[in-house]
Amino acid sequence: MIKDHVSLNFETVPLSGVGQNYSYKSWGRRFWRKLSKLQKLIIYLCAAVTCISIYLWLIGSGNKFDELTDVNAVKLPQLTLSPQQELDLPDGVEAVKLNEIDNNDVDGVDRKEQIAAPALIPVSNPSSGVQFSPAFGHRQNAVLNAFKHAWSGYRKYAWGHDHVKPISKRYQDWFNLGLTIVDSLDTLWIMNMKKEFDEAREWVSTKFSLDHYKDVNLFETTIRVLGGFLSAYHFTGDSLFLDKALDVGERLLPCFTKSPSPIPYSDVNLVSHMAHSPKWSPDSSTAEVSTLQLEFRDLSRCVGRPDFEKVASRVSEHIHTLEKYHGLVPIYINPNTGKFHKRSEIKLGARGDSYYEYLLKQWIQTGKSIDYLKDDYIQAIDGIITKLVRTSPQRNLTYIGELRAGSYDFHPKMDHLVCYLPGTLALGVHHGMPSSHMRLAEKLLDTCFNMYADQPTFLSPEIVYFSTKVNVNPDMYVNINDAHNLLRPEFAESLWYMYQISGNVTYQDWGWLVFQGFERYTKVAGGYTSIGNVLDPDDTRPQDMTESFFFAETLKYLYLLMSDDRHALSIDKYVLNSEGHPLPVYNR
Repeated sequence: MIKDHVSLNFETVPLSGVGQNYSYKSWGRRFWRKLSKLQKLIIYLCAAVTCISIYLWLIGSGNKFDELTDVNAVKLPQLTLSPQQELDLPDGVEAVKLNEIDNNDVDGVDRKEQIAAPALIPVSNPSSGVQFSPAFGHRQNAVLNAFKHAWSGYRKYAWGHDHVKPISKRYQDWFNLGLTIVDSLDTLWIMNMKKEFDEAREWVSTKFSLDHYKDVNLFETTIRVLGGFLSAYHFTGDSLFLDKALDVGERLLPCFTKSPSPIPYSDVNLVSHMAHSPKWSPDSSTAEVSTLQLEFRDLSRCVGRPDFEKVASRVSEHIHTLEKYHGLVPIYINPNTGKFHKRSEIKLGARGDSYYEYLLKQWIQTGKSIDYLKDDYIQAIDGIITKLVRTSPQRNLTYIGELRAGSYDFHPKMDHLVCYLPGTLALGVHHGMPSSHMRLAEKLLDTCFNMYADQPTFLSPEIVYFSTKVNVNPDMYVNINDAHNLLRPEFAESLWYMYQISGNVTYQDWGWLVFQGFERYTKVAGGYTSIGNVLDPDDTRPQDMTESFFFAETLKYLYLLMSDDRHALSIDKYVLNSEGHPLPVYNR
């Protein structure tokens, strides 16, 4: 008979081992055939459940890894730029990888337990609040990545502390208030870093505390912490930030209420509420006591309590009545007498700068309704022009000098801090101040640019000096003790104002050059560090410190400056405090 099929017989190969004359495959088949249909179904179900569980676990792990790489493995674009126009990035600092982040202990304490950032708990609704467009273009994305790199270092090495030390990968506390987190809230929001914002918001909700038996500075706490919470509240509408702002305001009130004059004490203990002058002097800084009003006025109007605005406004009203030198004020004032320390300097740098800034900004904030603020501002600018402005003899650089204590003799010294003034002047012109102020702003901004461009690092020193005689010294020179750069924001701030008002893209180009200087000489694995010497690219002397204003101001202003939409943050709707925190303009 002819078969209609072919039979194939396979000989089983014995497994190694004594007495084994069968294969695992044949044993498995026999076992499977003996099972009932119900038993087979149960096995199928168990296998399916196991596979699904493994799949879900892998997805969860992948998401967690993505979170880590988003924060810690940020790559900046490698820039190859013309030496005459831009600076290239050095080898070895263009990326931060996971294995560069050291999570080992500090002083014997496990870092993960001590300062680890909390797990992300989404609490903000990205569709609510004031919305900002995503970063667009190479330059704005480069600044965004710079912020992410700096935030990565802070998050890993200093979470919840005031400042990060990006080289030693440690932290520094000044007031124990998490300054960098609070100072960065509105920057995170503007840059659409919503995941990081939610993480910061969670820290504020669960960890921020004012119950530290510690003295804090009224001015610094107001502009960084109170201002930070208020701007976060206005952008998000989240009442948590307003509650925190109110708590801060109440803790600072004793500086005003316990002073025998309208001039507040400079320091206060957050727990005992003891207010006092600084340990080094009975005086307060004029700039500090006159740079509180935007924040306290806004707090009053947000919570419906006039006492905050009242005590802060009394300071400006009182200073308005004091005798001045051509509208200019000494840099020290005594809270016990309410009088200026007459034998103190007059300058627009440290301890004098923001007095003039807040005259204008208070006037704008109140709908241009308080005439004495406008009058004092115009008189002060006239005094600056007649008493402080000079031109260098060789390069015709316009600069602002200082008046020495007592004699009021002119001193050709200019702090980088003074570079805020071009932006303030331009803001004033935008709101109706004399057009001559804009010409001064443009000349001063050119000098500030040269404070950067003259240095081989393309980074400005803290202080420059100007020659008053031809062929004696270079027109602008730097003493080695003043050659440090603290990542300050003032020049970037003025560039942003000038760009928003004029639309001149040259200001974007100048800011881009400065940004490259930061990238080239201050970037380290843990973020960005201040440096001690801008005069030598091979010996910058890194100082291992990132102040919170680098997050709150410097990178924020550069980010906004690089936007194609120069009105992304409108100076008609917002007035920015001295720490770069936007507060709304009111009708009155």
